[in-house]
Amino acid sequence: MSQTELIEISLLTGVWDSAITLDRPIVQLAKDVVEGSFRKALTSTEAREAIKLNAALDQSQPLDALFDFQLSPTPDSDTELLRLILGVAALQGFVQANWTGPDLDVTPVDVLPFPAELSSQFTNEILDSKAISELAYGGEPAYHLATSPTLLRLSQILLNLPYQHVQSAAWWCLRAVLVQQQLLDDPVAVPEELMTSLTPLTQNIASSARPDVAGRLLLERGLLEHHFTHDKLAAELFVQAARATGLNYELTGAMGKRTKFQQTELSQLVLLAESRPRDGDVASTDDTVEKTNEDASVPETLALNDDTLLEQTEFTSSHPSAADSPLRHLDPAHQPPLHPLDQCVLLALCLNVRNTSPAHGLTHEQMAPYVARVLAHPRNWSVHTMALLLRARLEAGRTRTVERATLQLQALVEQMPTADSAVAERLRYVHAIPLPSKWEMERELALRFLTLGVVKSALEIFERLEMWEEVVKCWQSMERTDKAVTIVRDLLEGRKAEADAVIARGKDVSTKRRQGLDVAREAKLWCLLGDLEPENAEAHYTHAWSISGETSGRAMRSLGGFYFARGKYPEAIKCLRRAVSINPLYSRSWFIMGCAYIRQEDWAGGKECFSRCVAIDDEDGESWNNLASMYLRMGAATAPKTADGEVELDEESAKPIPFSNKMLAFQAMKQGLKFSYENWRMWANYMIICMDVGELSEACRAMIRVVEQRSAKDGASCVDEDVLDRLVDAVTRAPADPDDAVEGDGTAQRADRNPNEGHGLLKRVVDLFDRAILPRVSSSRIFRAYGRLFTWQSRWADALKANLDGYRCSPAGTFEKGDADVVKWREALREVEDIVGVLRNFGPRVEGFNWEFQGRSIVRTFIARSKDFEDEPEWSRLTDLQDELRKSE
Repeated sequence: MSQTELIEISLLTGVWDSAITLDRPIVQLAKDVVEGSFRKALTSTEAREAIKLNAALDQSQPLDALFDFQLSPTPDSDTELLRLILGVAALQGFVQANWTGPDLDVTPVDVLPFPAELSSQFTNEILDSKAISELAYGGEPAYHLATSPTLLRLSQILLNLPYQHVQSAAWWCLRAVLVQQQLLDDPVAVPEELMTSLTPLTQNIASSARPDVAGRLLLERGLLEHHFTHDKLAAELFVQAARATGLNYELTGAMGKRTKFQQTELSQLVLLAESRPRDGDVASTDDTVEKTNEDASVPETLALNDDTLLEQTEFTSSHPSAADSPLRHLDPAHQPPLHPLDQCVLLALCLNVRNTSPAHGLTHEQMAPYVARVLAHPRNWSVHTMALLLRARLEAGRTRTVERATLQLQALVEQMPTADSAVAERLRYVHAIPLPSKWEMERELALRFLTLGVVKSALEIFERLEMWEEVVKCWQSMERTDKAVTIVRDLLEGRKAEADAVIARGKDVSTKRRQGLDVAREAKLWCLLGDLEPENAEAHYTHAWSISGETSGRAMRSLGGFYFARGKYPEAIKCLRRAVSINPLYSRSWFIMGCAYIRQEDWAGGKECFSRCVAIDDEDGESWNNLASMYLRMGAATAPKTADGEVELDEESAKPIPFSNKMLAFQAMKQGLKFSYENWRMWANYMIICMDVGELSEACRAMIRVVEQRSAKDGASCVDEDVLDRLVDAVTRAPADPDDAVEGDGTAQRADRNPNEGHGLLKRVVDLFDRAILPRVSSSRIFRAYGRLFTWQSRWADALKANLDGYRCSPAGTFEKGDADVVKWREALREVEDIVGVLRNFGPRVEGFNWEFQGRSIVRTFIARSKDFEDEPEWSRLTDLQDELRKSE
């Protein structure tokens, strides 16, 4: 491997390779960067020569126009390597200043050699303000209080230069992109070229026999997907990273105790993990592990000090519960320390558990062993900080641990500026973990205070961080909307100087000069004002869009929502189209636009929108439901809708729909129900679609869910009796005995195997009646359908009982004396004739059943209750029926 490649790998891993020869100044420069001496590298003679300014400098120029890199068509490798080293130094310096600490000892003016006569035009403040404006992306403003953002902008400029000899520039671009994304208010899609540019590098690393480097690249790619909430893709990359680094892990159980007074040992979740042997590793004994933990300069781990819970699970078994575990040789209570990179992988896998599981206490229980395994052996400052942060998040929801969680989070915030560990150590794995920035960690602390009801402390933090949206929410929670409006107007009109205590003092400072706001932040403030003043919202949102130069996605999202709420759907669609063209990762914008298309009966447009919703978040059950509705409406003749605009499915409206669309709708609805299991409307729609596509077994399951959720409120009307009859018909169409089929006919054989007809469907339908419907609701039609099922099985006694139960629920069985409704009486008469016919047919087949007496009793009772209808022509049918039954005695 060449010296250049070794230097690149050293820069990527943060560990200097002793095989590199320090024979040139550029090599020493690279070593300085690896060791965290960014001031030395960025102010060196080599940096001055590489970062040259244009002869004609203008304050109004963008930052990239200030430089003259004198690009050559055939650059030499040393020139490219020098630019890479300086780009890495600028990026890592920015990360040190805003993520890991301690405070950076170099400023943008120290790096950029401006002439003395231009020093007043290019101060640190002016350069940082220009950098913040340029770092805004996709209509999302960058956080304006970030320290030395000029360094990040400089690193972007250097890393985006063309590279022919240096392979790792694309990887550093990935890191720079992820850092920039964390400056923005919300994630913004990155160009596809970013990922494709990594393909050659991935292939080269895979063939270089450097598993840790390959694993780190996969892990960082997964973190970018995690940032965009592409959970499945992120999960695949995390697992590949674990495989690449040789990490063996298993979530299993082992006997142990969790409380101080627990007498009985119970199986406790534990993560068994073991790193692959690496060069320079020593045998892990208890003494060496303790020494490693003592030597590591890591943040303080606060004790729980609870009177019941143990500090950590006390495992009493030296082996896991699973006998076939490949890691059975590990003692759960004394596992060997993991390599820091493997600890990063475990923390990423822990996040993946949360992303791919429901918000539930069991999910937290599953995540805790991952964090505990990392905390057991502190090996790196940043990794241990991330593990403590994850534990604080997990403990925030429990009364016994919420105090420690809050204090631990506060301690992590306070330890950032300290210099208790080397800069190089803090930065070594910072790109391999989702460590939040300083301001994000403080914001998280403020939000934690809000959940505890400490609003004043939270408000102070938000004001200091100048997170005005959160400040506004705090005042609104205290029902002081007027105060929130005053703050926003003061900021916009220049009466409020950011980062002061004007709010607390309540003084009039109208004579102060207006603060310089970049257009993205100013547009956001106008949107906030629109949220606070609904009567002027349209004007404020429009103004925000105008002053941003038509780049504010927030303005168009707000204006689109404003129009949608007022029924102006064409205008809403137009605004939301602009919003998603700026930032297409906002699934809510796509969803509202899809709803607007529904109101306009534009099914193709709605399909496009809901398809984008599920592509962004494949766990959005409501979008899956609406996507299924769009498939059913495309090509249909009619489109009935509910009062609130939702598409309502029924069998009549589904008839003209192409079968291919129905199958697409079936698949979409099935996927959506995985994430909206309690949505009875979706189950009702799913039931109808299943009937149309022939998935009758699934239709049974859907009807069970509808009945379980709606029977208490809707009674028998929760059962779609037409669907129920069709399900019974699908069973009874097949021969009751497969042997009765004509020889050579495969119908009976298919009906016996097919879960959607005959005997294959019978179990589902019987379960539908016995477990779901009859224990909860009943009606005449339901019992008759039940009776037909028994008739098909030749279970005559059960069939007779079901039909008699149905008669008791029918108009005849509930007919009362004095009822004057002749239509109801005629319907009841038909019911009487039908039940007598059933008795006449089935009665003789039931041993010991006096069907004649039962029939005479039914007719006699009905005659007694309907004496008022003796003058009706149909009365004679009733008396004839009575005479026939008497003759049969």
